[in-house]
Amino acid sequence: MSFREQLSAVEGQAVATAPEAGASDDYHAIKARIHLKLLDKFDLAALETLPAPALRTEIAAMAERLLDEEPAAINELERRALIRDIQHEMLGFGPLELLMADPAVSDILVNRYNRIFVERRGRLELSPVRFADEKHLLRIIDKIVSLVGRRIDESSPMVDARLPDGSRVNAVIAPVALDGPMMSIRRFAHIPLRMANLVNDTHSLTPDMATVLEGLCKAKVNMVIAGGTGAGKTTLLNILSGFIPPAERIVTIEDAAELQLQQPHVVRMETRPPNIEGKGEITQRALVRNALRMRPDRIIIGEVRGAEAVDMLQAMNTGHDGSLTTIHANNPRDALSRLENMIGMANLNLPHKASRQQIASAITVVIQGLRLIDGRRKITSIQEITGMEGDVITMQEIFAFRQTGVAADGSVEGYFQATGVRPRFCERLRAFGVALPDAMFDSARRWQ
Repeated sequence: MSFREQLSAVEGQAVATAPEAGASDDYHAIKARIHLKLLDKFDLAALETLPAPALRTEIAAMAERLLDEEPAAINELERRALIRDIQHEMLGFGPLELLMADPAVSDILVNRYNRIFVERRGRLELSPVRFADEKHLLRIIDKIVSLVGRRIDESSPMVDARLPDGSRVNAVIAPVALDGPMMSIRRFAHIPLRMANLVNDTHSLTPDMATVLEGLCKAKVNMVIAGGTGAGKTTLLNILSGFIPPAERIVTIEDAAELQLQQPHVVRMETRPPNIEGKGEITQRALVRNALRMRPDRIIIGEVRGAEAVDMLQAMNTGHDGSLTTIHANNPRDALSRLENMIGMANLNLPHKASRQQIASAITVVIQGLRLIDGRRKITSIQEITGMEGDVITMQEIFAFRQTGVAADGSVEGYFQATGVRPRFCERLRAFGVALPDAMFDSARRWQ
């Protein structure tokens, strides 16, 4: 277990009230003074060898003694908050620790050092948590990116990083950031969602849709999950991967590792950005090509976004059935258009028809996700690619979400419906022992 994981285990999942809420400048000044005194007294390199609980106890004891010497009068509540905040500064990510400990927070958006927004249950809200100043925020950003061997400075003012718990971090500083350093954190779920959560808790899809998607995974059908930012593409990809039989060898390729596959035979690879000299970059396309030499049964690409689309489609067409990926797109037809554009990025000079034939042959199902205006995520369409008619890829919709309006409280109203089309992939599913009843696709079936 890593040092950061030990710290998280000690802190647990309890959500603390933000001590920074309404905190005075005096509070921040006292905290800064105590923090600096602790740094002078402690040999942090030696303390790193201590277990996390012992380290926290040692810091708390020393902070108590220093607070006793502090001339400013503080009450017991502020005293406990100061000690906790100092522990967060020395062992974690400062004020962000309170937000990271809140399981309801899915995104943390730092617009400025004193304006931090969080997303809870799909809605953004201003958090009372704040940093002391821009230097404080910069120090935390540098701490985060250095953990993964990245750097951020004026010559390289943008960085993508990954926290030890898997959360994705993007940070931007001057001269690109005009109003001071900015940072966004996409939280990593400690307890992966299951299909039952999407059906019963979030109502993102219906039981029939869940049954079909489970069958498609077991029957090794190639699928693409489309949607916008925050639509739940990676979450669904994680859930679908859980239906892959444990005997199969899976190779995952990601720009920033987010997948939480539970199978025993998983090989994970991640891209690498260029170094300060502009060298050493490892692209997703290079990783896809290398994956083909690793004897994979299935290849899962976290998100296809460039020339690697060519190699991914070729892999799907040459024996790596059941491969999965996500793509940014507003609807299933746009997803296919984007894939065609990505093929063009590979400079192969393929005619449009040949590119579309590759897509139609490789991919069987496109799943469209959407983040509604009320913050909820829905699977709005499941479509089957049926082939080509002339130069056009033909598709048929199997399930859809029909929005009917918006309620007075802002929640979206609508229903799921089968379109009445029995998909062609039913024959393949039957060959893998998955039998779907005809009534499942009856257009009269509706679910709220």
